Amino acid sequence: MQALMAQAEVLGQRLKDRNETVAVAESSSGGLISAALLGVPGASAYYRGGGVIYTPKARVLLMDIPKDALNGMRSASEPYALLLARTARERFGTTWGLSETGAAGPTGNGYGDAAGHTCVAIAGPVDFAMTIETGQTDRLENMRAFAAAAMQLLIKATD
Repeated sequence: MQALMAQAEVLGQRLKDRNETVAVAESSSGGLISAALLGVPGASAYYRGGGVIYTPKARVLLMDIPKDALNGMRSASEPYALLLARTARERFGTTWGLSETGAAGPTGNGYGDAAGHTCVAIAGPVDFAMTIETGQTDRLENMRAFAAAAMQLLIKATD
């Protein structure tokens, strides 16, 4: 968690300096992105909210994404990660939406993705998504790696 906190401190300071805000929609990282961002004193200056969108029911209840928006899309994909990031940004009225969706392990998901697969995305002044493959089956290590990758993506975008 210390490595995640170091990233969160950099990101939090950068967002405060730029007077920008963020909302988070995460899945396989299990809330670690939000926990790290909220662990930084003064987080209320930039963090507006988020959710762990771990199941289809959570996607409906917390994100209110219409079914037709998911046509031809599956979770743990770059298009789905972008949809989550854009939706978080819109629902919370933030500068940035940050998302993560994947398979932490020890096994893969129902879509054929191996453990250690995730997609992270940002939506805001710049939209971008990328796929991460850790090659690991360790659930907790993957969760940490997924959260780190998501925060690193936003750090780069705000550089």
